[in-house]
Amino acid sequence: DGRLELDNNRSERSIKPFVIGRKNWLFANTPRGAKASAITYSIIETAKENGLNPFHYLIYLFEKLPNLDLEDKNALDQLLPWSETLPPICLMNN
Repeated sequence: DGRLELDNNRSERSIKPFVIGRKNWLFANTPRGAKASAITYSIIETAKENGLNPFHYLIYLFEKLPNLDLEDKNALDQLLPWSETLPPICLMNN
């Protein structure tokens, strides 16, 4: 998006934990491990940006995703971090 700045402090702060801890993630030495890490980090950082407690949000996802009705096109939308249907326990202040 050309309207956005190329560099900003907010994005730099969000990637700082990954830069500092990169030696802790040496298990991602395969493409599948790197993909799994990227998915996990994306979910956690998106939850934070949407004011959610990542721990409680992940627990909620792990409980709901196995029983998700794939025929219901709105079912997945209700689990997204910006959904208004998330339980209060997922919010950051809880």
